[in-house]
Order: sequence, then C-alpha cells, then structure tokens
Amino acid sequence: MTETTTRTLLSLVPKTETPQSMKDFKSDQEVRWCPGCGDYAVLAAVQGFMPELGLAKENIVFVSGIGCSSRFPYYMNTYGMHSIHGRAPAIATGLATSRQDLSVWVVTGDGDALSIGGNHLIHALRRNVNLKILLFNNRIYGLTKGQYSPTSEIGKITKSTPMGSLDAPFNPVSLALGAEATFVARTIDSDRKHLTEVLRQAADHPGTALIEIYQNCNIFNDGAFDTLKDHEQAQDAVIRLQHGQPILLGTNNSKGIIRDHTTGDLKIVEVTPQNESQILIHDAHNATPTTAFALSRLADPQTLHHTPIGVLRSVTRPVYDTQMADQLDTATEQHGKGDLDALLTGNDTWTVPG
Repeated sequence: MTETTTRTLLSLVPKTETPQSMKDFKSDQEVRWCPGCGDYAVLAAVQGFMPELGLAKENIVFVSGIGCSSRFPYYMNTYGMHSIHGRAPAIATGLATSRQDLSVWVVTGDGDALSIGGNHLIHALRRNVNLKILLFNNRIYGLTKGQYSPTSEIGKITKSTPMGSLDAPFNPVSLALGAEATFVARTIDSDRKHLTEVLRQAADHPGTALIEIYQNCNIFNDGAFDTLKDHEQAQDAVIRLQHGQPILLGTNNSKGIIRDHTTGDLKIVEVTPQNESQILIHDAHNATPTTAFALSRLADPQTLHHTPIGVLRSVTRPVYDTQMADQLDTATEQHGKGDLDALLTGNDTWTVPG
C-alpha cells in the first residue's frame, strides 16, 4: 500500500463521539418528489447509512447538479450545494482538493451526468478524486417531463422522440470502467440491503467511487426495471456479483459465466459437472478492468436481461487530492509560502506586437 493511499485511509475527516441516528441526517425541508418516486428509497437508505460513517455532519457535503435527483442536498442535514447542470463533479473536485477534512458526495442523474456533464464525470473518474458519486439512472428526463435521456433504450417513445429514439444508449458502468475509475458498482433503489452494502464499500474506498443506482420514475418511465425487481424474472435477469465468489445466476444458481477461449468474450452457460471448474470467480480487485468491462456488456440494453449488480471493480490507485496536497507541502518546504501579489505584479510579462 502506498503512502498516498495510507494517508487517505487514515482519513482527515473529523470523527464525532456523539451517537447518531437516521433522524440526525434528515433536514427540516419537505421532501418534494412525485409520490412513489424511487428517489425516496435512495434518500432513506443514505440517511440510514450515514451514521455508520461516524463523521460530524458539519464535515459531510452533498453536491448535486440539476434534475430530480439533484434536490437531494436539501433533504440531508449536512452541508450541501445544488449546483450547475452537469458540473457537480467539477465543483466537488474543487471542494475535495481544497478541504481534505470533508467527506464529499455527488448526487446526479443520467441526464445531468451523461449528457451536459459527461466530460466532467469522466475526468473526475480518471483523476481518482476522493469523491463518492451516486448516479441515479431512471433512463428518462424526469424533471423536464419525459424526454429520452442518454441511457434510454433504442426505440424509446417519448415527447421528444415520438417515432422512437435513434440514439444508442450509454452504459454508465462501461463508461466508468473505460475512464479507468477505481471503484464502479451498480445497485437498485428498492433493494435497500444491497444498496446499503454498496454504499458501505464505496465509503471505504480511497478515491472516486461511482455507484449507478437504477431508480424508478413512476410518472414518465414506470416499470423500467421491473425485470430486475420481480422475484421470478430476476432469477435469470440479475447477476449478483460478490468478490471471490463464482459468478452464477438462474434458479438455484443453475447458470454461470465462463470465458469463451475462442473469442475471449464472456458467455452464460448451464452449469454442468464438466464445465463447473470453468465458471469465473469474481475478482473486483483485478488490476486490469478487462473482465469487469466484459461483465458490464452482458446486460441487454433493451430488456436488461443478464444485468450485473454489485461492485464490478475496486482497485487501489493514488488519490488526486492527496497527491496535490503532497505537492503543495513539498513546494512550501522548498520555496516557502507563495506570494500571490508578487506573482500578479511580477516581471514575467511580454508585449504583443501591434
């Protein structure tokens, strides 16, 4: 383990000795989402999980962009900022790099993060800033009343695509893995136990953690994830990933994932005594994202069959804000404290010929 990682794991965020409960993290604001919205379940899970961190509320910050999910900071009794469309990762990066005594969380949606905010998201991921990003994915624009989003399936009929969407959707997990994110996970709004466990692992991770949360919009895209929520359908549709465990699915774990040695792709097979030894063991800590990316591509973008949930990747890499703080400390030791006035009024000038 590197010195940078150790410094991050020790955490500069002050702990609190006062016992906390879910109630302590509920603000006095009336929660204003449509009745039945999946955001309520995610909010309750996060509020219920926060006491586990043992951190002073004054040292926790939620930063959001624009969208239904971005009302989240109003409902958390912590510091928070409802910021600019798509720019939450950039604003949170500035906060995390300048204040290592804060636990910084980003709440965003599929439109906010992957459309106007796509560039900011991928750079936060590649830098490995100490942020926890909750990406609510309902596969629709909810706040602006039901237009197709960057994650909507091809053929989606909406107000902005009355003849069906022609756009191929983003797979947020694949996108994050391609950006070399060090922690990538997926969970579902209504599975509180699973959601809380993923939050727990993300909070423990040094660096950027991205959690895609499938979240139901019961007004404009109701039932989008029923395949994954219905107990019987989920048996074949959901692949539950657990580090160190065989990757299985189906009733009584009758199916498994193996690698096709001809193509290198992953494929789903019926488990037999002959192929049982070939079933892949999930390794979230694999240094390369190759297998995690292949797992992320198993999900059918139209039907969501064979969707992996859980932590796809969790690896250690130097953390950006800690490295930056180390550079500043080194510069101060070698050159003393900087003088901004001297820099602005210095002699490093030039004349542009007329």
